[in-house]
This record gives sequence, structure tokens and C-alpha cells, in this order.
Amino acid sequence: MRIPIKRPRRAAVLAALLGTLPALGLIQLPDAAAGATGAARTGDGGITAAKPYMGWSSWSLESTTAPGVNAAGQGGSLTEAEVLANADVMAAKLKSHGYTYVNIDAGWWMDDKWKPEYDGNGIPKADPTRFPDGIKAVADHVHGEGLKLGLYLPVGLEIADYQAGNFPVAGAPGCHTHDIVYPDLRTTNGWDSAYKIDFSNPCAQKFVDSEANRLASWGMDFLKMDGVGPGSVKSGNNYDNTADVAAWSQALKRTGRDIQYVLSWSLDHAHVATWQQYSNGWRIDTDVECYCDTLVTWQNSVVGRWTDVIPWIADARPGGWNNLDSLDVGVGSMDGLSDDERQTYMTLWAMESAPLYTGDDLTKLDAYGLSLLGNDEVIAIDQAGHPARPLTQDTDQQVWYSRNADGSLNVALFNLGTAPATVTAPFAALGVTGSASVRDLWAHQDLGPMTGQFSATLPAHGSRLLKIAPDGGSQVSYEAEAPANTLSGGAVVTGCTGCSGSQKVGGLGHEGSLTFNGVKAVASGQHTITVVYDDGDANGRPLTYSANGGPQTTIQAPGTGGWNTVGSLKLTIPLRAGTNTITFTGPDSNTYSPDIDRILM
Repeated sequence: MRIPIKRPRRAAVLAALLGTLPALGLIQLPDAAAGATGAARTGDGGITAAKPYMGWSSWSLESTTAPGVNAAGQGGSLTEAEVLANADVMAAKLKSHGYTYVNIDAGWWMDDKWKPEYDGNGIPKADPTRFPDGIKAVADHVHGEGLKLGLYLPVGLEIADYQAGNFPVAGAPGCHTHDIVYPDLRTTNGWDSAYKIDFSNPCAQKFVDSEANRLASWGMDFLKMDGVGPGSVKSGNNYDNTADVAAWSQALKRTGRDIQYVLSWSLDHAHVATWQQYSNGWRIDTDVECYCDTLVTWQNSVVGRWTDVIPWIADARPGGWNNLDSLDVGVGSMDGLSDDERQTYMTLWAMESAPLYTGDDLTKLDAYGLSLLGNDEVIAIDQAGHPARPLTQDTDQQVWYSRNADGSLNVALFNLGTAPATVTAPFAALGVTGSASVRDLWAHQDLGPMTGQFSATLPAHGSRLLKIAPDGGSQVSYEAEAPANTLSGGAVVTGCTGCSGSQKVGGLGHEGSLTFNGVKAVASGQHTITVVYDDGDANGRPLTYSANGGPQTTIQAPGTGGWNTVGSLKLTIPLRAGTNTITFTGPDSNTYSPDIDRILM
């Protein structure tokens, strides 16, 4: 059973601030759309967004109606002084735990009445009242503390920008801002606050390049592009911003600066391949903020993430992550949550390897908030990059799990109900046989060896977060659908009612293959593994397997009686000490193989 939730009203708030106009039209991808940002972009440390980013964002404070926070009106809290004050606290108290990004959200180029300002090339410029020293000075301060600076833009050419004048595009003789939009001035983005850019005109890419270059010259390390569609509660050709996303990807890459690029909000999952190709992250949901006199509330809309993240779990990977929005758990007096809810909130974010960026006023960070945001054992789960999945969502008492490279599991117990309840993690369903060592990560406490299950009575909206390490005699289970695995050809994750985690990998054979990465072996030599699979063909199907790219072996796997009925078979395979890969496919391009649920070692 699921609890209904009330959705926040960011769209309504920003529509009022940014303006609305009617819209209609078509979309064209730019000719140069082959250039990707995403995982293909590299910086000094390798892949951009190799791990989920950590930091602070200004929007939660901008959105709240808490007394004294936005005395000048919605967004009034956004000032240079506020940004630097939070950066200073982050450097002093959170940087050592991995928090690095200081992200300035909507309004930095607008005055306190939300009137935008542009320079002579139609590029947004910082409001001199909000940011008297300018963005570059803020970036210099932030960089001096070993942190990074992020900025925000809405997608499209803002209507106010168009109305301010027909600006020449910097570095593009003959190009002007009025040239780059459709002649009928069709609107786009989640608030209809911008005209849709026509990327069939080469001047359009040049304008995006000029914006990216200007922001990079100020020292920008991160860009949040908001109101992107398909998504942002809009549909139709006018709101298809895939061309903008591709253009910005190219532009950011061309700056030569390592800039993380994140899209917002409620992105359409049907276009996840595009988001993965061109960006480093995507907001999977609406705003977490309640637009009330606290930053968030449990019901509006923290609890919705347990349901809304499900379709996206397999999509997160190094280079691009599922963004669950701000993590407002640092200031109990402002967060709008109980302490139990604050812990549960961060537990899900960490288990999903979501970016960890708080929207709290860090100058008011309380001791409990610091203990949550600064728990390095919990942060390590987030940064490992293995998004969790639930064993079941049939009730509000849920168990979510992910697997580490060493064979241990991260296991979260959640009570999403409104009364205390017992939540049980059955070891067998997690692929653990025999005994296992259990550690409570929030309590920093070893609970000792256990067998069979772990149970805890949790308060309403409470949680426990465990690391479960199978002991020597236990088998370790590797799920076929785990994000760390490699699928190629026609291989695909699909549902399976009889499988562990209710998912499997099908489409093997016919050049489709599944590779389990990170399979651990204590010593080199022949090892026995158990393959759990399903095969609805009465006579079964052939299965071809190999280890570490070595010789292939093909066997005939018996039918299991249905495509949701699992069976198992044991294979002997040569493995080396340490980490291995095991690949399953078909014997040739004309033959399909069984579907794989998991392997046990």
C-alpha cells in the first residue's frame, strides 16, 4: 500500500516569476549532435561525474516561506553573502567528508523582483545587488577553499532576453539572438518562460557556445539546466529540448573546462538514453521542497521518492546519476522533519547513489544534522555507485539492498508507515546462505554474526542501514540486473515474478550477452558457480559461458517450465584470485539462450 502525496508547486511559483506564453511547434536536432558530454567527457580525475556529486544548493532556502528567510520575497535569500557563508561552513565542516559543489540556483541574473538582466550579447549577467562583486569573484573565493562553483539556467532563449533586444552573438559575426528562435515565437520549458531555439540555424549553436564560454570564463564547474523536456510536466514537440541538451553538451565540452552537466526536472524516462548520452545526471522527480514555512515535509514530497525512483534504478552509472533532489537534513529547526525522518531521507539517497547536496542554511547546521551529513560509512555507500532496489514494495515495511564488489551487501530497512512496525530482511532473499556479519552503519556498531534474517522494530518513518558480509561458508549472490554488469547486443533487463529482486536479464544469444563484473574469487583455479535462470522452452536452450574473456563453453540448459519459473545448474569455471568477469551468451547469432536471474558462488 502506498501513501498518497501532495506534490510541490515549483512550476507554479517559477511560472509566476518568469512569465508564461502560449506555445506550439516542432523540434530538430542539430547536425553536430553526435558530440556527447555524459560519461565520454573527462576531466583531470578521469570520467566527469565518476561518482555522485556532493555539495550545497541555494534553492531550498530560496523556496521556503520560513520567517526571516526571504524577507524581500521568494528567492530573496539568494545573495553573494549567503552563498559565501554557506561555502565557508562547507569548507570547514563538510569538505573533509567529500562535499565540494556550491551551486547557485535560479535568480542569480535577476533582481529581487525577478527582473532578469543581460549583457550586450544577450548572456545573463549577475544582478549587482545580489552579487556586487560578480560571479567570478564568488568562484575565486569558492575555488580558494578547494570547492567548486555551480550555476543554473532555464532551457531555451528566455522571453525577457528576446524582448531586451536583438543582441549580436559573441564570436559569431552575422548572428543575432532574434535569429535563433522560430519565427512564430513558440515557447518552451516547464514554465513557458522561453522561446524555443531552432537548432537548424547554425547561429543557435554559436549562441549556446558563447554562453558556455562566458560562464566557464567565470570559473563555473557545474551547470543545472532546468525546465527540460520531455519532462518538467510538459509534453509535445514544443517541449522536446533534446536538441538544447545536445547543444549544451557540445558547448560545455568545447570550453575545455571539466563542467558537470545536470538536467531538471521530472525527466521523461522514455528518453533516458538521451539523458545518459549528453548529461551527467537527471532529476527523476519533482521538487522535494514543500514551498511552505519549512524546507520540506515528509508527505510533500520526500516519501514519493521510494516509488518514483524504481524505473530509473538500472540507469545510474559512472558518468551519470539519478538525481533525487536536495537532501535537507542538516537543520532540524528548518527541515520540517523528525529526526527519524531525517535519517531515513538520507538513507534512501545514499542507497540510491544519488547526488548528496543539502539545501540547508549551513550556518545553522545542528549536531544531529552534521552527524548525518558527515557519516563517512553512509557516504561510502553513496559513492560506491551501486543503486539499491527493493525486495518488494507490497507494504510500507520495505527492505532495499545493493551489493558491493567484495560480496558484502548494503541493506536498508524502511518503515514508511505511520505507526511503529517490525521490518525483516530475509537472508535467503538477499542471496546469503549460512551466517553473515552485520554492522549498523548509522550507529557505527558491529552486531555480530547472524543467520537467517535480521529484524528490527522501527518507528513511523524510521530506518536501519546495515552492511551484511557473508561469512566464509556462505554463498555470495550476484544479480544479473545489477547496474555494474555489462549488457550488449539485444540483452535487456526485464521483469520476472519468480526471480530474485523480480528482475532478470533476457535477450541473450543472437549476439546478446551479459557480463557479470566484479566476481570475487579467493584463489586461482577451477570454481563451481550456480546459475539461476529461467527457460520456457520445453527442450531447453543452449547457454555459452566464459571467464575473463577466455575460451567459451556451451551446455544445454534444461527447460524450467516457464519464463517466470527459475531453475539452477552448476558450472565449473576457471577463475583467478581477485576480481573476475563471467559472460553468458548464445553459441551463435541465430540461437537464443535462457534468461539469467543471478549467479551464486
